[in-house]
Amino acid sequence: WLYTACGLVRITRTELDKWIADPSRRIETAVWDAADGVRLRSTPASGYGPPVAKTADGKLWFVTGEGVQVVDPHHLAFNPIPPPVYIEQVTANDISYGAKDGLQLPPLVRDLVIDYTALSFIEPEKVSFRVKLEGQDKDWREPNNKRHAHYTNLPPRHYRFRVIAANNSGVWNKEGATLDFTIPPAWYQTNWFVALCVAALLALLWGLHRLRLQQLRREERQFREAVDSMPAIAFIARTDGYRSFENKRWLEYTGLTAEQAVGAGWQAAIHPDDLKRVLERWRASLASGESLEYETRLRGVDGQYRWFLARAVPVRNQRNKIVKWCGAATDIEDRKRAEQLQADLAHVTRVTTLGELAASLAHEIKQPIAGAITSADSCLRWLEHSPPNVDRARAAATRIKADGNRAASIIDKLRLLYKKAPPKRELVAINEVIGEMVMLLRGEATKNTVSIRTDLAAGLPVVMADRVQLQQVLMNLMLNGIEAMRETGGVLTVTSQVGEQRRVIVSVSDTGEGLPPEKADNIFDAFFTTKPQGSGMGLAISKSIVESHGGRIWATANEGRGAAFHFTLPVEADSVHVAATGTQTGTAIQG
Repeated sequence: WLYTACGLVRITRTELDKWIADPSRRIETAVWDAADGVRLRSTPASGYGPPVAKTADGKLWFVTGEGVQVVDPHHLAFNPIPPPVYIEQVTANDISYGAKDGLQLPPLVRDLVIDYTALSFIEPEKVSFRVKLEGQDKDWREPNNKRHAHYTNLPPRHYRFRVIAANNSGVWNKEGATLDFTIPPAWYQTNWFVALCVAALLALLWGLHRLRLQQLRREERQFREAVDSMPAIAFIARTDGYRSFENKRWLEYTGLTAEQAVGAGWQAAIHPDDLKRVLERWRASLASGESLEYETRLRGVDGQYRWFLARAVPVRNQRNKIVKWCGAATDIEDRKRAEQLQADLAHVTRVTTLGELAASLAHEIKQPIAGAITSADSCLRWLEHSPPNVDRARAAATRIKADGNRAASIIDKLRLLYKKAPPKRELVAINEVIGEMVMLLRGEATKNTVSIRTDLAAGLPVVMADRVQLQQVLMNLMLNGIEAMRETGGVLTVTSQVGEQRRVIVSVSDTGEGLPPEKADNIFDAFFTTKPQGSGMGLAISKSIVESHGGRIWATANEGRGAAFHFTLPVEADSVHVAATGTQTGTAIQG
């Protein structure tokens, strides 16, 4: 029991238990106000205490501020009769209709009002209602003693309106009253109209699809006509690599028909030695979606093979999805022959240079051989002792082996430089190559009173290069330095270090006459030389080799005497640092 400003309120224990179990539930209460004889509190009762008390006979005494209100809970008036409920009329779009089941309202009901009432002769103003429009309301609505329900913009369908009421004592008539009515659809809301609109939309989409297909076919035809008229060899492939088109120039060159070339038929024109490599490149690009480029030999209608450079790029739609591949091939037979001629010329230059160094190289080979002979004599003498001195003989034999290996190593290096073979790229430690060339050119340096000094960075990363070609570059640069100091002698310095952008830098510096300033820009041109006996090809070939490896070569003047030549090589990706032999800083090799 609560005494509040609005009257006397009773909440049953059952209602409290239900509310504790479900806090979202609304608590049902019974209220007695001034109409029931309850004197509403007009002034605070804070000055009195206690504000409420219960006597032995069960009566409740409340302090109101103006007196005392006595309530006997056992003798309260109670109305047990549920009120009958009636639906009076329906008003749709300001037109009234009788409340009869099966009511057919006009289409497009924008505003709907349903009037209802409940009869009670005992405090009719305390009658409460709950309404629900099945098909529209998810739960019961409580209109706060209003006797009409209002709805707007109801869609066409069948509805059932329900209303229930409770009297002043909270007794509900749960059967209440119901009204079934229907709002029919307008002509444009009917199923046949919707079906007609869907059919029209599908027809429109189909027409647009057909127009788009015709446009694409027309564009494809124009594209193929343009490709077919190209003077170059061209082709089109699907996203899976299937060749769908070869242009007229491709068919004329290979002698294949369009039917023979489609699909995988084009592979018949590829040189057998190139086919595996070409297919692997295609598979990799199809998987990654990246453009590809490769060199291959194509068989012509005369049965002869020529070199071509093929390029293919993916064609993507607006959603960045690959829809096809377009490619073209360019004849590079003349370029390949020029490259072969350049390789032959480089080999001839290398062999010629080695011929000029024959005396120095013979001296380099003679030294370990002479050492081996001396050690062999010593070994024999120690074995002829009585008793034989085995330990000293073993030491002499060890020296024989070392000198023999040294001579064999020099011969192997010479054989590589003399040998004519196609370029072979491999992981190379540049400091090892420098050490090999220092060993080969030591005799030539000694003959010209030149000291070779190295300053090699330890732990240089490896590079992907042709070892013999790098040896030729170093040999050309080092011999040029020795030649520049032929009359005066001096020091030839070879250094290695890691530069910017993950590149290895090699420098060869001399203390000779230096570069003529007026000719510094021409020293790498073919057939240009400053030496009376020079061919003018050494530096040009060196430049070609370095640039083919993705590097750069240039020359600078030293601060004092002489000149320095530098070249860079890109470091192989994911390479490890290799501590090469002969990496001591400041090592001097004096002849």
